[in-house]
Amino acid sequence: MNLAVIILAGGEGRRIGGAKPLRVLAGKTLIDHAEHLARQWSDKLASAVRDPSQVGGSSLQCIADRPGIDGPLAGLAAALDFAVSIRCDAVLTIPADMPFLPRDLDRQLTQRLGAERAAIASSGGRLHPVCGIWRLSARDELAAYAAAGRRSLKGFAEVVGFKAVEWSDTPLDPFFNINSAEDLETAERLLES
Repeated sequence: MNLAVIILAGGEGRRIGGAKPLRVLAGKTLIDHAEHLARQWSDKLASAVRDPSQVGGSSLQCIADRPGIDGPLAGLAAALDFAVSIRCDAVLTIPADMPFLPRDLDRQLTQRLGAERAAIASSGGRLHPVCGIWRLSARDELAAYAAAGRRSLKGFAEVVGFKAVEWSDTPLDPFFNINSAEDLETAERLLES
């Protein structure tokens, strides 16, 4: 599958005091950790942001979250547009704040996609809709979904049809995400152990 990988980095990060993608973990910014992971899956990469300053001096191409849409759905809309523009078959979205993502994320999601338009990661029985593969045909439903005032990625996945792909959350949940200073300290400890 010809895959584009888009790092969703457009959130405000209020719980951590803002500028979440630029927070430092083990000497590298979170956006740099995400880019390192994304490069394992494709050479067609970008970060979806509200403003390029959200990712500082990152070498990644920035694409603008689609205006008029809130939350990560705006990043997915931009990701699908970007994938169409570079003639990819699908887009893999990952967030900037999950530094422990499984190395086989792309392969497992692609294998389980089947005839569905999305495959979404899950661990511990919880869906992680920011970590998913989305066929470009999902784009056809997005405008109407957003126009109805909906913004949930999980809800959008339900509209287009998806497969959940489960990962073990022990001994470490690979979808651990950093939302606070305490989470950042926990991630540091996990990397040291």
